[in-house]
Formats: sequence, C-alpha cells, structure tokens
Amino acid sequence: MSGGGDPSPPPETPRAPDADSLAAYAASLDAMLDSVALAEARAPVQDTRSWAERTLVELSLEEKAGQLLMPWVLGDFAPEGSQSHERVFRFIEEQKIGGVIMSVGTPFEVAAKLNDLQAHADLPLLVAADLETGAGFRMRGAIHMPGSVDLGGATNFPSLMAVGATGLEELAYEMGRITAVEARAVGVHVPFAPVLDVNNNPDNPIINVRSFGEDPEKVAEMGIAFIRGVQENGALATGKHFPGHGDTNVDSHVGLPVITHNRARMDSVELRPFQRAIDSGMGAIMTAHISVPSLNGGVREPSTLSPEVLTNVLRGEMGFDGIVFTDAMDMSAIARQHRSGEAAVRALEAGADVILMPASVSGAIEGIVDAVGHGRITEERLDRSVLRVLETKERMRLHENRYVALEEISKTVGIPAHIEVADRIAGRAITLLKNDNDLLPLAGTSSARVMSVSYRRGSDVLAGRYFNRALRETYPRLRAVEVEGDTSEDEYQELRRRAREHALVIVSTYVTSVNVSGSFTLPKDLVEFVRYLDQIGVPHTVVSFGNPYLITDFPDVQSYLLAWSGSESSQRAAAAAMLGKREINGRTPTRVPPLYEIGDGIQIPRRGPTAGAR
Repeated sequence: MSGGGDPSPPPETPRAPDADSLAAYAASLDAMLDSVALAEARAPVQDTRSWAERTLVELSLEEKAGQLLMPWVLGDFAPEGSQSHERVFRFIEEQKIGGVIMSVGTPFEVAAKLNDLQAHADLPLLVAADLETGAGFRMRGAIHMPGSVDLGGATNFPSLMAVGATGLEELAYEMGRITAVEARAVGVHVPFAPVLDVNNNPDNPIINVRSFGEDPEKVAEMGIAFIRGVQENGALATGKHFPGHGDTNVDSHVGLPVITHNRARMDSVELRPFQRAIDSGMGAIMTAHISVPSLNGGVREPSTLSPEVLTNVLRGEMGFDGIVFTDAMDMSAIARQHRSGEAAVRALEAGADVILMPASVSGAIEGIVDAVGHGRITEERLDRSVLRVLETKERMRLHENRYVALEEISKTVGIPAHIEVADRIAGRAITLLKNDNDLLPLAGTSSARVMSVSYRRGSDVLAGRYFNRALRETYPRLRAVEVEGDTSEDEYQELRRRAREHALVIVSTYVTSVNVSGSFTLPKDLVEFVRYLDQIGVPHTVVSFGNPYLITDFPDVQSYLLAWSGSESSQRAAAAAMLGKREINGRTPTRVPPLYEIGDGIQIPRRGPTAGAR
C-alpha cells in the first residue's frame, strides 16, 4: 500500500512561443549560419588535382613543347665551360627539355652527372637509356688507353637471343629485374627494353641477336617476363620497335626499310608480341622508322610519322594508352626527309608523345609551337602528350625526389649476385649445332698446341679477352691471334701456315649482324681460312659470339658453337662448355636456314671428374 500525502499537481500545458521569442531564435540561427559560411569561405579550397595536372596548367606553350623532347647526353666528365657541358645545360635551363637519353659512362659518372642535370631543371627530368642487355649495355666496359683496362661497371647480360636460347622465362624476368634495379640506382627511369621484334630474316642488319628469337609466341612470353621484371622494380619497360623491325634487310639508320607483308601476316607475327605485352600492362613503346604499307593505307611512310599506324592501329585497335617514344629522330630514315621541326610535328600528329634525339632541339620546339599557333596541332592534343610525360614522372615519384644516392651505387650496381644471374643465362644459352667426330668437349691436354683466332671490330678491344684467358688456364701454350676487317691477305697466308702446326684451331667471331650492303660481315679471307682448315684436316671449331647465321658460309666446319654475345659472361661460359666444365643444353630460338630449325641443339652433359677425354 502506498503512503499517504497530497497528490502530484497535473503537468502544465506548454505555452506557444510568442512572436518576439521566434524572432530572436531566427536571428540567432541566421548569425550561426553566417559564421559557418564565413569560416568555410576563409578555409583554403583543397586542390584534388594530381601533381601532373597542376603542373600542366602552369606551363607555357614553349615549355610544353620542351617537355616532349629528349636529346642525347654522353655520360662523360664534362667540366663547366666545356662545349659538352654548355650544350646540355642550354637544353635544360633555356629550352626546358623534359628529359634526356643517357649514353655511355661508368655508373658513378652517369649518376653524378644526372644529379647535376636534375639540380638545374625546373621540373624533374625523365631519364632514359638503351639498356637492352642490362645497365652494362651503356655503363660498362669503359677502356682506359693505353693499356686497354676494363674499368668495370654495371651488369652486362648476354643478348636477348641468348635468353631465348635458354627457354626459361624466369631468367628473362631476372634480367628485367636487375636491369631496373641498377638503372634506378644511377638515375635512369626508362630502360629502352625489351626488343619485341621477331627476327625471322637472317639478313636483318639491325636486329639479329637483339631479338628473343623467331617464334612470335616465344618472343611474347619472354618479353612479358622481362617487362614484369622491369616494372615490378620501379622502372618503365619500353617495347620496341613498333610495329616490328624483325623482317627487314635495310638498316633504318641509313635508309627506310619497307615491310610488304599483308595485314593478316602482321597480326600473326610482327604485332603479336606487342599486343601480348600491351595486354600485360607494358607502360611504353618505341616506334620504328619502317614503312608497312598494309598498316598505312598503302603509303610508304615511316611508321613513326603515320597516324594510321600509331593512332588507328596502336592506340585504337590494340588499345595502348601508355607513352609512345619515337626512335631516334636523327636517323636517316627520318632526317633525310624532314627538318627537325617538321619531323617533330609529324610525329605528334601521328600519335607519338616523346621526340627522341631530335636533330635540333630548338628547331623541334619552334616547329611544335608554330604548329599549335597555326592550328595544325591543337593545344588539347599537345596537352595529352605532355600530361603522359608528367604522369610518368609522378608515378616514378620524381616530383618528391629526383636525385640518387651515390653512396648506394656500389651496393647495388654490378654486384656479384647480379653477375651470377648473367653467368647463369650465358651458361644455359650455349648452343651446339654441329659436332663432327665428337670434337667437343675438348680433351683439355695441357701440352696441346692450340691456336685461337679471334675476328673482331677494331673498336671491340674486349673481344676474345675473357675467352682466351679461360682457354689459357687449360692450354698454357695457347697462341692467340686477332684479325680484323682490314687484315691483309699475307697475314692470312701466315695463319694458314701456322694452322698446320697446331693440334686444334678455334675461330671465334665477334659480329652481330650483316653489313649495310646485305652481305655477311665476315671477310672473304676469314671464310676461306675456315674452309681451309677443313681441307687440311686440322681439328677446328667456330664459336659465334653473336650472329648465329654465319655457318651458312662454311657449312662443312667440324664444330659450330653459339654463344650469342661477346659479353664477359658469354666468353667465359663458351670456354667452360668447350672444355666439358659445364653442360651444353641451349637450343636455338631461330632457324638457321637451310641447315637448322628452331629448337635444334646438341645436348652434352658436363664431363665428370673421372670421365675420359673425347
């Protein structure tokens, strides 16, 4: 039972606010809203545009044109005031170029020079380099004369065709990975690699062992693995040379090659590796100064300058949205036809983004600016290419840090772990196509009289150096002889006389292609010397450190070994294979008509320590 007491009073009925109260409340609310609006107006508006987009709108027309130019720079020591120094800094400070293509130099020289160039640029420079066989393709093998001292440098891999001969995509990936790591360490962002050309013409004077091989699908698979290695390690892979330079017999440095194949053939062979690479996410492509009428409406015009090829086929049909670099615009296929300004404008009209190595930087800028001023190129079209360049720089985070740490180079570039990968590729690639009387592996008798004849270009001072050094470890009495293109007939006569005195003659060739006249680069006297060895019955072998097709000049040679490149790794691997110190299990990724087919290669196991000599 509840206690007693007075009951609670009923609740009061709420009263409606009077007019004065409502007015006061409304005024208070208005004041609060005005305060919020004022605060928002005073707060800075957040710019959601990317660095590339913000930068683009700040550039003048001349600066936009400069961003699309990439002149050539040598990685040498160029002191202030020198002609070389002033040329480059004029490009950067006055003409506001967007990047450079770096050529030969040691890793420290290249890195220091690039840091200096970057410091003088308003916007970070995009740096490219031809690194088809790794950073060592441009940053190794510098020679101090006199004495021919190898100054070392970055990792130099065997040729891409050597990688094709291994048949191992994982080695292509590793080559791409190391190329990217070493390139970024010295300040290079865009390795112009890999070559995606299908080399199916033995008379090709420009591609040859630069290609992975002759099978379009294998070229695509190896290329994609290489591209992954590059782009997963901070650099931008560049497939070249679009739409395919493999079936040409003219060097585009000196003329305009014409490929007459129909569209169906181009789709199934030449374009196949590029399409596969585009589908896999390749970031850049380099054009070829070749004419393909079936892609170009029947017109014989360089693909670099063709809207049908670069815009309709590459960007439209094939779906490529990356950055398009022209091949070097000072090559004869372009330079003989157009002045630098006109060539640059035509390349942009075609669909290219970056004008590589224009014959004149100032001429190219003037041509582009004039073309926009006269409505030949819209500024919107120009902006698309400039934005691709700026976005590439942003993806590389160059807007945050454009420099490299010199103290890190020796920990990253040319280190033993990287050289070991180059050695693996070189060893796995060694391919034996002929081996009469089981000449290889060699007996390795230390007292044997062996003569090693090396054919090389006069400038190739490393040709034979490592090969003969490795042979001499087994044959201390090795007689090493060098011959060149101008070696006299009398000297060859002396070689014939000496050959009779030796138990074995090894002929090694350090050439990669055919000359501009379309004939094999081996001189007639050397070919006759090899044939002479067969005639007199002296045991002999030819080792090609490059062009695989040379055997067609001496098909009766006793033994024919392919090492695919003259790199240090390839020279050492060839000697080891010949002496039975490692297995021979490479298979040729290209036909050698009419003698050998893709996949041919004699397999020889490594000779055991107690095995008898053959």
